[in-house]
Amino acid sequence: MSSTPVAKIRSARVPDLPTASWTNAFRIGQEVIMSGATAHPATREAAARGEPLGAYEQTLHVLGKLEALVTAAGGHRHNIVKTVVYITDIADKDEVGRARRDFFRGHYPCSTLVAVSALVFPELRVEVDAWARLDVDLRDARPLDGA
Repeated sequence: MSSTPVAKIRSARVPDLPTASWTNAFRIGQEVIMSGATAHPATREAAARGEPLGAYEQTLHVLGKLEALVTAAGGHRHNIVKTVVYITDIADKDEVGRARRDFFRGHYPCSTLVAVSALVFPELRVEVDAWARLDVDLRDARPLDGA
């Protein structure tokens, strides 16, 4: 029995940490599965300068990391079909939504937004995990009219 090919995705924009007990992304056939990503270490560096990144900036940074992983797998941002967004303050939902609009430009993946009590570092406000299909381009999505 043959199995579906699996590849560990590597991207300079999302380096593998030597102490990590997870994988940033796998390509399994035409699917790309990505671990939760944050804007760290940019958030830590900005906080140290006294210029913390808000939810909008963190979300754009994270979406850029996810795009880098999909690109390394052979795709692009419009292959992302599902995201789960974790935020530490539900009041940030509008800024997260604005970042998603600016990033996806009208071709939105399915999404879940969840407020959580904390993320791994105190300066983090947003974490996103995602799934992509390399054989799907959301710019080609059409309404399915069914009554």
